[in-house]
Amino acid sequence: MNKTPSIASSPHISAAGSTATIMLDVLIALLPAFAASIFYFGLRAALVTGVCVASCVGFEALWCLLNKKPLAIKDLSAAVTGVLLAFNLPASIPLWQAVVGSLVAIIVIKQLFGGIGCNFVNPALAGRVVMALSFTGAMVNYSYPLRTLTSASLDALSSATPLAVLASEEGASSLSALSLFLGEHGGVLGETSCAALLLGGIYLCGRGVIKPLIPLCYIGSTFIFSWMFGNEHPLLFILSGGLFLGAIFMATDYVTSPYTAKGKLIYALGCGLLTALIRMFAGSGSGEGVSYSILLMNLVVPYINDLTRSKPYGTEVQRNEAR
Repeated sequence: MNKTPSIASSPHISAAGSTATIMLDVLIALLPAFAASIFYFGLRAALVTGVCVASCVGFEALWCLLNKKPLAIKDLSAAVTGVLLAFNLPASIPLWQAVVGSLVAIIVIKQLFGGIGCNFVNPALAGRVVMALSFTGAMVNYSYPLRTLTSASLDALSSATPLAVLASEEGASSLSALSLFLGEHGGVLGETSCAALLLGGIYLCGRGVIKPLIPLCYIGSTFIFSWMFGNEHPLLFILSGGLFLGAIFMATDYVTSPYTAKGKLIYALGCGLLTALIRMFAGSGSGEGVSYSILLMNLVVPYINDLTRSKPYGTEVQRNEAR
């Protein structure tokens, strides 16, 4: 007996991976940076991270219950948002403010626009920027590592973050590339240890969760543009602040980054250019540049996709171009 073929809408190709497995890989990749934050900033780092994760998961569950939708917390995307938001906060942040940032990230940026896959900017970064504008004093009240390899490195950074030190006339002489790479300086929880973030990035690339194009182009272009704009210490420049955190874990977000290779390159170069410009020429109130750069480039991703997507063969557009 002939069976009638089934007809269904796309997608028609399935893969072994799922949103939950991808998000689990991201959480695993964030573990080295999480461990480094506890090592340098103490158990307060774990408390802030726990509050952000619990708040993000709780707000997502509450939204689903109120709107009679299936619980989406099993996909782990809310947990990833919570960790990334926490990594953008100082250890000294009041916990209630961390809850407010989680509310903005999950409800305002993610769920009000349709949930996972529909947000137009990175939720964690948007929550961080709202907090920076609303709780400026608390957001720049950075903690400093209690454990350091050398006392000199702590003394050099006892009153300012590395980017602020680099901005001074003789600040670069007091900074060590090794101490910056390891994370022995003041800042937010997840940005300090480039070594830990790099380990996570290598894991994600090895698992096929991300490709190295965006992180390498973002970090490399920031190095080049900062040097072109007159920075005499571009290596210290890229090791400072949240560049590695943003390039590896937030600029690569599937939803808010381009899907073509050419688009990814344009996007990463734009992030690098904006980061260098903001860091070197914007006022001190603008922060260290990474968050704003990624968010601004998130907004133009739909246009980048339109400009770089492949055109179907034989279309009217191609016939006109061939004439």
